[in-house]
Amino acid sequence: MVFASKVLRAWAGGAVVAALLTGCSSDPNSVASQARAGDRKGYVSGDGSVQLIALSQRDQPLLISGTTLDGKAWSSDTARGKVLVLNVWGSWCAPCVKEAPVLQKVYAQTQRDKQPVAFMGMDMKESPESAAAFVRSRGITYPSLAFDGGKPMLGLNGKAPTVPATLVLDSRGRLASRVLGPVNESTLTGLIHDALLEHAQSSGQ
Repeated sequence: MVFASKVLRAWAGGAVVAALLTGCSSDPNSVASQARAGDRKGYVSGDGSVQLIALSQRDQPLLISGTTLDGKAWSSDTARGKVLVLNVWGSWCAPCVKEAPVLQKVYAQTQRDKQPVAFMGMDMKESPESAAAFVRSRGITYPSLAFDGGKPMLGLNGKAPTVPATLVLDSRGRLASRVLGPVNESTLTGLIHDALLEHAQSSGQ
């Protein structure tokens, strides 16, 4: 299959697991459930495995909303028509710190290439001030949502059971793929490329 071969070539060193993702908001180990617990206990960092969701198997669009670290209201609806990359992170999470330059590099590349791609971080379990200080210190230029008691996480419907986690939504807002654990550059670039290819094909470009 051409699509599969392209993906595998793009993901050098990535573990690829094709799976149908279903909601698991009742899972006590999900990020949403842990967020409601009010502490950082039980957070799990994944192994970087990649999960792909076929077009025919995708759920309804995810609706995420919240306030960015600089105080602006945001909703994932504003990214419809674009590929949206969501990254769940925390400055207290060592794998998150390690992958931050990768995310920034790929984001900057999509902007230079004027691709229809948006990025949004989703900070976990810390104050907006602490998160903003980390973002500034690392030179991260894409926005992030403040934790706000875990409210933004509820919109993920249990799709991010690890920290970090990176989700790629298609141009209709549906989950197309996710990485559970730290993401590498080739994997993220490949996921975005394939989501963009889908978008171009569906719009007749």
